[in-house]
Amino acid sequence: MKVDVLLGLQWGDEGKGKVVDVLTPNYDVVTRFQGGPNAGHTLEFDGQKYVLRSIPSGIFQGGKINVIGNGVVLDPLLFKQEAEELAKSGHDLTQRLYISKKAHLILPTHRMLDAAYEAAKGSAKIGTTGKGIGPTYTDKVSRNGLRVGDLLHDFNRKYAEAKAKHEKILKSLNYVYDIAELEAQWMEAAEYLKKFNLIDSEHVINNYLKEGKSVLAEGAQGTLLDVDFGSYPFVTSSNTICAGACTGLGIAPSKIGNVYGIFKAYCTRVGSGPFPTELFDETGETIRRIGHEFGAVTGRSRRCGWIDLVALKYSIMIDGVTHLIMMKSDVLDSFDTIKACVAYKINGKEITEFPFEIDEKIEPVYVELPGWKTDMTGMQSEDEFPEEFNAYLDFLETELEVPIKIVSVGPDREQTIIRYTEED
Repeated sequence: MKVDVLLGLQWGDEGKGKVVDVLTPNYDVVTRFQGGPNAGHTLEFDGQKYVLRSIPSGIFQGGKINVIGNGVVLDPLLFKQEAEELAKSGHDLTQRLYISKKAHLILPTHRMLDAAYEAAKGSAKIGTTGKGIGPTYTDKVSRNGLRVGDLLHDFNRKYAEAKAKHEKILKSLNYVYDIAELEAQWMEAAEYLKKFNLIDSEHVINNYLKEGKSVLAEGAQGTLLDVDFGSYPFVTSSNTICAGACTGLGIAPSKIGNVYGIFKAYCTRVGSGPFPTELFDETGETIRRIGHEFGAVTGRSRRCGWIDLVALKYSIMIDGVTHLIMMKSDVLDSFDTIKACVAYKINGKEITEFPFEIDEKIEPVYVELPGWKTDMTGMQSEDEFPEEFNAYLDFLETELEVPIKIVSVGPDREQTIIRYTEED
C-alpha cells in the first residue's frame, strides 16, 4: 500500500478539511504531517459546523485511526480545548487519535516570542496568527525544541531550560508580558495530552502500510506558503508540499501514491505578502461576501482575486499532483464573466513560469470566459452542470494538464460531485 496525499495548491484556505472528510470513507488511517493550530479546517455536515486546528479531519468517520505526525507542532492547551469540544459533541478521541512523540511542543513563551518578533518588525510584519508556530519551528531547526515525548522524560528540567532561553530573548526585545495564568493552564493541558496514544509514528504508519491499510496524509496551509517554494518570506515555517509528507510522517518517497491537489475556483490569501491577481474593487468584495472569506481560526478577512494558473501550474509541478479538486465553484454562480490569469507581464515581457520574486511589478494577463449564471448549490451530478461551467472545467483541465476529479458546489459534505472514478 501507499500513502495518498491531499494538499492545498494556493495560499491555504482551499477547503481541505471538507475534502478529507469526503475522502476518508476510502481510508483506514488519516494523518496530519505538518503545520500547527494556525491552520483551521472547517467541516459542515448534519447541520453542524466544526473547525479543526490540530486534529486530522478523519476524526468524524467512526472507527478511523487518526495520527498527528512528527512534522506537526502542537500546543497542548489549544489541543485540549479542541478535543474537549469534540468530546462534547459526541466524538471521543482518546482511543482513535495517535500523536507522534517526535511532534514539537508549542510552549507558552513561544506565543510571547511570536508577538514580540511581529511587533519588532513594524510595517514589515509577516502577519502571523500569533500562535507561536514560527518560534517553535525555529527552536526545532536550531535543536532547542521540546517534543511530545519529552513529557515522559525529565520534562520539568527541559521545560525550565527552554523557558529561560526564551525569557532572555524577550528581555532583549524589551517585550513586557505575563504568562503565569497561561503557563498554569498549559501545564494542565500537557497532563491531559498524556491520556492519548503517544507513539513512534514512523514505525506505526509504515507497519500499517505493510498490513495493507490505506493511509491518507492531510496537508495544512497551501503550497504557495511552503518555506522553500512559497512566496518567501511571506510563508509558513514548514514544508507544505508533497515532500513534506515524507519528512512529516517518516515515509519513503516511493510510498507516495495519489496526490490530490485542492484549489478554489478563484484565489484568496490571508495576511501580508504578494498576490498578483488580488482584486481591490467591488468584484473582490463580492467574492469575499458570497464566499464567506474569513479565517476559520483568526476571523481575518481574506484577500480575494481571480484564479492564478501560473501559480497553480507551479504548485502542480512541485507536488506531482495526479488529481485536482476544485472548491467553491458556487461562489462564482452569479458572475457574468470569469477571469483566469494565464501569464505574468514583468517589464513588458510575458512569462508563464512562476518567478523568484513576485511583487507589485507583476501585471496579470487574463483570459475571460463567460459565466454560467446558474445556482449550482443543489446539483447532484455533473450531468446538471451548465454548458458554460463545463467549458470552464475543460479550459482548466487543458491548461493544467491534470483531471479535475471532484467539484464542490457548497460547504456541506453532500454538496460534492465526483466526476471521475479511479478506473477513468
